[in-house]
Amino acid sequence: MGFKFAIDRGGTFTDVYVEYPDKSQFVYKLLSEDYHYKDAPSEAIRRLLSKFHGKEMTYPIETKDIDWIRMGTTVATNALLERKGEAMAFCVTQGFKDLLHIGNQARPSIFDLSCTCPEVLYSHVVEVEERVVPTQEKCQLYLQHSDRMIVEKKLNTEKLMRDLKYLRDKGIKSIAVALMHSYCFADHELQVAEMAEELGFTNISLSHKVMEMIKIVPRGHTACADAYLTPHIQVYLSGFMKNFKNNLKDVPLLFMRSDGGLTHASTFTGSHAILSGPAGGVVGYAQTSPSHLPLVGFDMGGTSTDVSRYAGKYEHVFETTTAGISIQAPQLDINTVAAGGGSCLAFRAGLFVVGPESAGANPGPTCYNKGGPLTVTDANLVLGRLRPEHFPNIFGPGEDEPLNVDATREKFATLREEICKYLGKEMSVEEVALGFIDVANETMCRPIRALTQAKGHDTSQHALACFGGAGGQHACSIARSLGMKTVHVHKYSSILSAYGMALADVVHDTQRHCGLKFGVENWSKIDEMMESLKKECREKLGEQGFDKPLLNPFLHLRYEGTDCALMCPASHLTATCQTGGYIKSFEERYLTEFGFTLKNRDVIVDDVRVRGIGKSEIKLNDQVGARSEAEEQTVEVYFRGGAQKAKLVQLKSLSTGASISGPAILLDKNSTILVEPGSVALVTNSGDITIEVGDAASRTLSTELDPIQLSIFSHRFMSTAEQMGRVLQRTSISVNIKERLDFSCAMFDAGGGLVANAPHIPVHLGAMQEAVKFQLEHRAGDLKDGDVLLSNHPCAGGSHLPDMTVITPVFYPNFTEPVFFVASRGHHADIGGLTPGSMPPMSQTLQEEGAAVYSFKLVEKGVFDEAGVTEILMEPGKYPGNSGTRNLADNISDLKAQVAANHRGVLLIQELMKEYGVEVVQAYMSHIQTTAEMSVRQLMKQVSKKAIARSGRSVLAASDQLDDGSPITLRVELDPECGGALFDFTGTSPQVIGNLNAPRAISLSAIIYCLRCMVGYDIPLNQGCLIPITIKIPKGSVLDPHPGAAVIGGNVLTSQRIVDVIFKAFSTCAASQGCMNNITFGNEEGGYYETVGGGAGAGPHWTGRSGVHTHMTNTRITDPEIIEQRYPVLVDHFSLRAGSGGAGLHPGGDGLVRRLRFRRDLTLCCLTERRSTQPYGMEGGESGAKGRNILERRNGQVINLGAKCAVEVHPGDVFLLETPGGGGWGCPDNQQKQTDNTRDRTRDTPRDDMPAKLRRVEVRGSVAEYTRNQESA
Repeated sequence: MGFKFAIDRGGTFTDVYVEYPDKSQFVYKLLSEDYHYKDAPSEAIRRLLSKFHGKEMTYPIETKDIDWIRMGTTVATNALLERKGEAMAFCVTQGFKDLLHIGNQARPSIFDLSCTCPEVLYSHVVEVEERVVPTQEKCQLYLQHSDRMIVEKKLNTEKLMRDLKYLRDKGIKSIAVALMHSYCFADHELQVAEMAEELGFTNISLSHKVMEMIKIVPRGHTACADAYLTPHIQVYLSGFMKNFKNNLKDVPLLFMRSDGGLTHASTFTGSHAILSGPAGGVVGYAQTSPSHLPLVGFDMGGTSTDVSRYAGKYEHVFETTTAGISIQAPQLDINTVAAGGGSCLAFRAGLFVVGPESAGANPGPTCYNKGGPLTVTDANLVLGRLRPEHFPNIFGPGEDEPLNVDATREKFATLREEICKYLGKEMSVEEVALGFIDVANETMCRPIRALTQAKGHDTSQHALACFGGAGGQHACSIARSLGMKTVHVHKYSSILSAYGMALADVVHDTQRHCGLKFGVENWSKIDEMMESLKKECREKLGEQGFDKPLLNPFLHLRYEGTDCALMCPASHLTATCQTGGYIKSFEERYLTEFGFTLKNRDVIVDDVRVRGIGKSEIKLNDQVGARSEAEEQTVEVYFRGGAQKAKLVQLKSLSTGASISGPAILLDKNSTILVEPGSVALVTNSGDITIEVGDAASRTLSTELDPIQLSIFSHRFMSTAEQMGRVLQRTSISVNIKERLDFSCAMFDAGGGLVANAPHIPVHLGAMQEAVKFQLEHRAGDLKDGDVLLSNHPCAGGSHLPDMTVITPVFYPNFTEPVFFVASRGHHADIGGLTPGSMPPMSQTLQEEGAAVYSFKLVEKGVFDEAGVTEILMEPGKYPGNSGTRNLADNISDLKAQVAANHRGVLLIQELMKEYGVEVVQAYMSHIQTTAEMSVRQLMKQVSKKAIARSGRSVLAASDQLDDGSPITLRVELDPECGGALFDFTGTSPQVIGNLNAPRAISLSAIIYCLRCMVGYDIPLNQGCLIPITIKIPKGSVLDPHPGAAVIGGNVLTSQRIVDVIFKAFSTCAASQGCMNNITFGNEEGGYYETVGGGAGAGPHWTGRSGVHTHMTNTRITDPEIIEQRYPVLVDHFSLRAGSGGAGLHPGGDGLVRRLRFRRDLTLCCLTERRSTQPYGMEGGESGAKGRNILERRNGQVINLGAKCAVEVHPGDVFLLETPGGGGWGCPDNQQKQTDNTRDRTRDTPRDDMPAKLRRVEVRGSVAEYTRNQESA
C-alpha cells in the first residue's frame, strides 16, 4: 500500500488530502501561485512525501510509493475566464461564419447599453462549403427521401484544403469543427478531420464527438471551448508529469470532470473540465453527510458561493453558460452566487449592497492590508467571528503581517458616518457590519430557494451541507432563514472538494442523438443505439482496469411539440425500452417539476445516453483519532442585540459525542464555524460537526426606516415575485410561457403601485401597475377575498392583447379592503383575431387582434369561471374574417397557472405580514419605492446640471419618426432643485390607421427602462422610479390611442422608437436598430414566430454591439438546426451585415443578414420598422443603415416587401432579411473612418468600467440560466 493523493487546485489555494501507507490521513493547504515553486500540486506532494519519510525529496519526485493521484483544477476555467487558451480556428458550414458571435442574439444584461458580451474564442473562421438538410414528410422542395438527412451540397475539398493550409501557415494548430446537422450526419466533419490531420493540426475538436446533441450554437461553442482549452490542459498536464520520475508512467493519474466523475488524464478534455474543482465538493458532501434529508450544498469561498442539491442522486444539467460560452456537456448543477468572503460592501441609495464585485485574493479585503475594499470578511472580523490571533502572519505588502483589524474598523467608521448622515440617526460600527452580514445571507438564500422550489421541493425539508473556507461563519443564519433545522460540517470541510475526489468513481459518459418517437415501432432502434453506447463504455472503462462497470442507461425525453426535455433513468441496469419504465420515470419527474402531465401526447426521444461507472471502492478511514485536551476560552462576539460571551473551542480538542451550545466559535487551522445563540453543535463518530439550528429570537420592527431591513425586504419582495414566476413556469402548459418564459410576475401596494417585478422583461416594466390601478378604480368596493381578475385591454393598462394579466387582491384579517395586490402577465400564443398567433401585421382595429378584456372576474369566491372566460376567448370569431382562440385548452391551462402563481404570491406576502405585521410590510414597500425615487431624482439633478452648463437651461428635446412619417416628439423639463422632470409628448402624431399605436402603459415601460439604464447601477424597479416624473401624453395620439385602435405593432415596434427619442433627448447614446423585426410564417397546420436582432447604438465610451437585440426586447432566436428540423424552412445564411453600423469615433453595431428558404406553400408576415428611416448617430456619428425585407421568387423575380406585409410564398422562394445597423457616436477622422469600416466586427472589445483589481463575479448554473432565459423572453 502506498500514498493516495487527492488534490483540488483552486484559484487561490491548492487543497490536498493524503492517505499515508499506514492508513493515517492528513490535509494540507498551500498557495496555488507562489514564486518559491512552479506548480502547487507537485510541490504539495513533494512536501508531504518529505514529511513522511523524514528527508527532503527532490525533483523529479520518486513515484514508487504513490498508489494514485486524483486532481481537480481550475486551469480550464481560468483560461476561459481570462481568454488565455490556445489560438484556434472555427470551421463552420458556409453562410454561418458569425453564428457564434450572434449566439442566441440576447444581451447578457438588459440595462447595459454597451451590450457587453464576452469575445468568441476563435481567431479565424473557415466557411466550409457543404450542406446537409433534414428530411421532412410534407416537403415540396425535394423528392421524398428515406434517409434522415439529405446531402444537398457535397464537401468542397479543394476549397477546404486551401483554407486549412492558410490556417496552418498562420500558426494555428487547433481547430473546432461544427457543421449543420452533424449530430445526425457526421461524414463531412470526419472528412474535415482527416484533411486537418494530414496537414499536421495537433488538436481537432469535432462537435459531434464532443457532444452529439442537436443545436449547432451550443454544440459549436462547446467544440470551440474544447479546441481552445484542451491544448492548454495538455500543456499543464505535461508540465505536471515532468515533475515526477518517468512522467508518472506507472501511477494512475485521474482528473475530476464537471459531471462528478473521474477520468484518466489522457481523456481529460476542455469541455468537461469547467467545473472540475467544484464538482469534487458535491461528491464530497453527497458521500459523507449522514442526514436522511435531501441536502443543499453550500460552498462559500473568498470570491463567490456555490450552491447545489443532492437527494440520493447527482443532479446534472446539459447546457450551461460559463464566461459567455454555452457549454453543451453533462455538468453537475452547481449554481454560483456573487457573494463570498471577498464580496465588496457598499451603501447605495439607502440600501446596504453586497457584491457582485469581489476583492479576490489581491488586493483582498481591507484587513489583508493591501489597499482592498471592505468585504464580508471584514464584517465578520469586526463582529469578532474571525479571530486574528489564529491567522498566520501572511498579510500586508510583504506578506509577513497579521490581519489588520484597525484598518478594517477605520474604514467601517467612515462608512458608518456616511450611513448615519443619510439616515439622520446613529448606528454603531458593529450594527453596520452585522447589517451587511444579514444582507449577504439573504443574497445567498434567494438562489437556494430558487434551486429547490424550481423543481417542486420544499426548501425547509433539506439539511445544509456546509463547506468551503467561509461557509461555517454563515451556515446557522442561512439555515434558519430557509427554515432548515440541521447543518452538516465535515471535518475536512475546508478541503472537501479534494476529499470528494478521493471518494469519486471513474466515469465514461456517452450520448447519441435519436429524434425518434418513443413507440413500439422504434424500440428496437433505440435499444440498438443503447447497446452500442454500452459497448463503448465497457471498452473505455476496460482500458482503465474496470472489467465490470456499472452501465446506467438514460433517455432524454420530451413531449412532442415542446422543448422541455428531461433526462430519465431506466428502472434497472439491464433495461430495454419495453422493460425500462422510461415513460413512468418521465411522467413522474414531469409531474414533480411542472405539476401536471400531458395526456395523449407522443413522447420524443431526443437523445440516448449511457453513463458507465467504474466503482473506486475506496475505503477511507473515517474514525476519530485521539483528542488532546485544550483549555476552553471565551471571547466577545457581536450578535443582534449586542456583544455576547462566546466559547472559543479548538475542534481537535473535541471527542465523539461532545456537545457545544451556542454562542461558540469552533476553530481548526483551515476554517471557522460559528454556532449561533440557541443552536447546538454535536461531534459525530467520524469527527464531523452536526449543528441543530435553534429558532431565531423574536424581533419587533417599527415602520421607521432601517436600511438593513430595507435591503433584506428588497430581497424578500423580489424573492416573492421570483417564486411566483417559478410556479407559473412549472404549472403552465404553452411553449410561450413554460419554455420561452414570456411572462412577468409582480407585487403591488394597496394603491396599485409597483413594488417588485420579476423578471425584468423591458416591455413589461411598470406596465402592470397601470392595469392594477385601473382595476382598483374600476372595481372599487367590489373586490372580495377569493376574487381574481383578468384584463388585457389597452385602455385598462394592457400592452397588447396576447399579454393577459391576472390580478389577485391580497386580504388580511380585520381589513375590509385589499392590503396588497399580486399580478402575473403572460403572453398567450393565440387569443383569436385575423391570423394565427394573434399578431396580424395589417390589422387596423383592435377586434382584428383577438379577444379584448376590460375587467372580468376570472375567479369569484374561489371558483374558476371557465365557461365565462371561454365565451370571451371565442368571441372574436363572431366578426367577419376573424377567429376565436385557436388553442382554447392552452389558454385555460395557462390562466389557471397564472392564478396558481398569484396564489403563491398571496401566501408569501401573508407570511411576511404574519412575521412582521401589515403596517411594517406596507411601510417597507413604501420605503423601497422611496429608494428608487431618490435614485431617479439624483439622476435628474445630474442631467439638469449638465444641461444648464451646456445650453444655459434645463430643457431637453428630441423627435424621431416612424416609417410612415408619424413623429414622436418629446420635451423634457428638468427641475434642478428637487430632481423632478416633465416628459411632455405634445406634438406626437395622432393615432395611425395601422397597428403602430402604443397604449399609454408602453410609454411608462419605456421611460422606466431608460431611467434604469441611465442610473447605471442596480436600483429597485418599482413605482418610485416614476414618482419624480410627470408624464404628459396627448389623448388620441399614437402613444395613447382611442379604445378601438389596433395596437399589436405598438408593443413591438413603437416602444423601440419611444426609447430612441428619450435617449436622443438625453444624449445618452446613438440609436440602436429601433426594431424587433417580427417575422411569422405558417399555414393552417401551424406557424413559427421570431424576432431578429440588429445593430446596437454606440455611446461615449463604447462601440455598438453587432447582431444583438436591443432595448425593449431581448428575445432569443431559435437554433438553426431546431428550425430546420421542426419547420418547413431552411436557414441558408445567418451572419452580420458588414458595414451597416454607422461610422463614428465609436462605430455603431452591424445588423444581421438572414436568408430563409421555404419548403412548402406558406404565408409570410413581416412587421418591421426602420425600413425608410435610419437609426440616428450622435455627436457627429453617422446613422446606421436602414433594414430591408426582400422576397426572391424561385423563378428569379425579386420583390421589395416593405416594412409590413402578408404574402404567400412557395417552395424554393427565399426571404432575405437585412436588419438595421446602430448609429455611430462621435465624428471620425478619415483614418478612423477607414479603420472602423474595415474592422472585424466579430471582435468588439467589451467595456469594463470596474477598477482594475475588482471584478464582477459571473453567476452560473441552472438558476442563473433560468434568469437569463426569462430576461430574454
